[in-house]
Amino acid sequence: MVRLTRRGALRGAVLLGGAAALLGGTDAAFAAVEQPSIASCGAWGARPPAGALTVVQHKPNKIVVHHTALANSNDFSQAHAFADSREIQDLHMDGNGWVDSGQHFTNSRGGWLTEGRHGSLYALLHSQTMVQGAHCVGQNDQAIGIENEGTYLTEQPPAAQWNSLVAFCAFTCRQYGIPATEIYGHKDFNNTQCPGLLHDRLPELRSAVAARL
Repeated sequence: MVRLTRRGALRGAVLLGGAAALLGGTDAAFAAVEQPSIASCGAWGARPPAGALTVVQHKPNKIVVHHTALANSNDFSQAHAFADSREIQDLHMDGNGWVDSGQHFTNSRGGWLTEGRHGSLYALLHSQTMVQGAHCVGQNDQAIGIENEGTYLTEQPPAAQWNSLVAFCAFTCRQYGIPATEIYGHKDFNNTQCPGLLHDRLPELRSAVAARL
């Protein structure tokens, strides 16, 4: 493992534009999957990490789905998605004392995807390493964590958010060679209600991702 400094994380964010063609090192058995639009930390105005981040020198072997357990906003704009990402980062850094956002990526209720932890998008596009997260105990150096904005204990996510989740998971599986069967919910590993009703829909999610692959 190597350490990613603040400067290195910020440099990685700058190198992300136009990287849709970076599919090297992926599983050739998977079909081509279009890269969804994912806003880098720099795009949504992230704070720099409070310290060094760990880059793990292997590919992740699974995806872990979360919900943020925050309010179910009816503002589906990109501006709101960016503000939500900043709120999550503030909570994780100032409230939890973490070095950066704990999740690798965030999916808003409007279907806007943002990078969470610095360096995660660069690693995803190059498909050889991952940044160690802080989203699921026991899985932080093995699983890509995606937070879905909202609380889904009693209601389902909006269609735009669901469709974005499918697209993101398919692209991530394609990049890292992760089988669609290796998509889990937070509660599969830790004592939590997260990701609520999204957990009940994991078979549907896996099937939708498999169809794209």
